[in-house]
Amino acid sequence: MSRKHGGRSLRPEEEALWNKVADTTNPLDRVSAKKTPLENLSPAPKTVVPEAPRAPLKSFRLGERASSKSAGHVISPTISEQVAGHALQMDKKSFTRLKRGKLLPEARIDLHGMTLNRAHPILNRFILDAHANGLRLVLVITGKGKDRDSGGPIPERVGVLRHQVPQWLQMGALRGAVLQVVEAHKKHGGGGAWYVYLRRRR
Repeated sequence: MSRKHGGRSLRPEEEALWNKVADTTNPLDRVSAKKTPLENLSPAPKTVVPEAPRAPLKSFRLGERASSKSAGHVISPTISEQVAGHALQMDKKSFTRLKRGKLLPEARIDLHGMTLNRAHPILNRFILDAHANGLRLVLVITGKGKDRDSGGPIPERVGVLRHQVPQWLQMGALRGAVLQVVEAHKKHGGGGAWYVYLRRRR
């Protein structure tokens, strides 16, 4: 029986080649070729990872105050500590006398109670005028700020102006006029004021 391919009968040599190839093949095992039903597949066993033991919660009583000791927490340095950590630029002997309140300020300005927007330009003018007039030591009074947070939803920093003034003194035109900033001695306002030691006028 001749076979047809593409609308024509196979030539004898083509049919002989086809029969030779067909004799070398084995029929598929229809049973083994069937797909295994999903319901017969057993799910892979789940790996159970044991939970790490949790530290027991410390008991407390209603109304009990939280401890003020915050062991393990990093507390940022105060503004006094930050300023005290600045490199010494002025003469060491003069610096020691300044810290002890032995040097008298040649001029002072009181920013206490002012808003930041009002205090900044006033401070700039005061420092630049003092430097232009050849003064070396001036006192900037900021006040210590309120003693406690008002309890509102947003925490408020105590002594915003006190924190901001040392930063202003290291910015812009003031940076070229200021040599050293030091917390004032108690008799000149202590934590509520800053000594500002100015550079020599060139």
